[in-house]
Amino acid sequence: MTELNATFEDTINLLLEEKKYSSIKDILSTMAPADVATVLQRMEEKTSPIIFRLLPKDKAADAFIEMESEFQELLIKGFSDSELTAILNELYANEAVDLVEEMPANVVERILSHVDSDMRKDINQLLKYPENSAGSLMTTEYVSLRLGTTVGEAINQIRKNGVDKKSFYTCYVTKNRKLIGRLSVKDLLLAKSDDLLIDTLMKTNVISVTTLSDQEEVAKLFSKYNFMALPVVDQEDRMVGIIAFDDAMEVIEDETTEDIEIMAGMTPSDKTYLRSSPFNLFRHRIGWLMLLMVSATFTGMIITGFESALAVQVVLTAFIPMLMDTGGNSGSQSSVTIIRALSLGELDFRDLPVVIWKEARTALLCGLSLAAACFVKMMVVDRLIFMNTDVTVMVAAVVCLTLMVTVLVAKLVGCSLPLLAKRIGFDPAVMASPFITTTVDALSLIVYFSIAKAVLF
Repeated sequence: MTELNATFEDTINLLLEEKKYSSIKDILSTMAPADVATVLQRMEEKTSPIIFRLLPKDKAADAFIEMESEFQELLIKGFSDSELTAILNELYANEAVDLVEEMPANVVERILSHVDSDMRKDINQLLKYPENSAGSLMTTEYVSLRLGTTVGEAINQIRKNGVDKKSFYTCYVTKNRKLIGRLSVKDLLLAKSDDLLIDTLMKTNVISVTTLSDQEEVAKLFSKYNFMALPVVDQEDRMVGIIAFDDAMEVIEDETTEDIEIMAGMTPSDKTYLRSSPFNLFRHRIGWLMLLMVSATFTGMIITGFESALAVQVVLTAFIPMLMDTGGNSGSQSSVTIIRALSLGELDFRDLPVVIWKEARTALLCGLSLAAACFVKMMVVDRLIFMNTDVTVMVAAVVCLTLMVTVLVAKLVGCSLPLLAKRIGFDPAVMASPFITTTVDALSLIVYFSIAKAVLF
């Protein structure tokens, strides 16, 4: 897709030089709004607004929503009042809220002055909800049918008002604004008679969220039930909006990106990589690097504490990196597996005993396999091939026994910490690779030198 967009970009630039605007318009009409946004953002600032003005009104609005906030601001500043009004009239309330939240104050003031009073009211209402809540994600444009409506009346209502709704495939039945049931357009079209009441067709087991529900909960419901839209109710069970599938997908992407950044030892950022300056990248990385550097000093303190033992058996030093890396990798495998299971709702803190028992058996199998391979390697490669006579059977036994215990400890730590973090209200992703690796490094050294002292000294 990147290569295709680059081809479109080159073609459009060539046509722009030749002032073949109708050809550019024809090309843009065949492209998806997201691809149009990508192409425009890669072009020169002076030419992007020209091309944007060639888009049909509805596609221009769809492409505008897909753009980065910095580019949206650039376009808004170049819009005439009529152009800005035309774009804003094509946006849904939640899209307008996203736009307002990303813009500087002077741009926000201009946006609000060019929307109608109803849209301004919706924007102000949605801005009151907490960030990352269902209320902040929802849109107020949905199809609501009154209890007692006939199939024919419902279809006519959808024909009349559906064009302005975010989603009309799923309709919601209400009574005094209370959510009573739901039905789809398919249910209406396949009804045996237009005179049937929708009361007989609707499903009453409606799953909904409240305006204060966390967006992670919303994302899990979409993933579990394959919803096209999810109704949102207030604290008095009155329906106030819906969350559409595309908005839920953005939440899933944002949450996944955040978890990946945390697991990699970075502070989450809301900017894409190409739009992040070196200073921004530094700011989001240095905190974790400082913390991990300081915590890694414990590893040095442990080595210093066993300095006399290492002086007697210098060969033990050569196997420290292997033991620490294997322990860190083992712990990371377990932690990532558990974090994924937690994010999918497969595990809870009460499953800790089951998880520990399963990881212990897995660690035993992994540890035995690694220890056997390590013993053969030490005896054949280190002792026979490289003629390292310091690698004795007892030294190999110490290293291999340490390897088994390290894998066991690492996997138990790796599976336990994310569950404990979830239990006390922390993000389990914090307990991923960097944190667990540092913890396991220290534990593996303690195990190593303890076994060495017991066996060799």
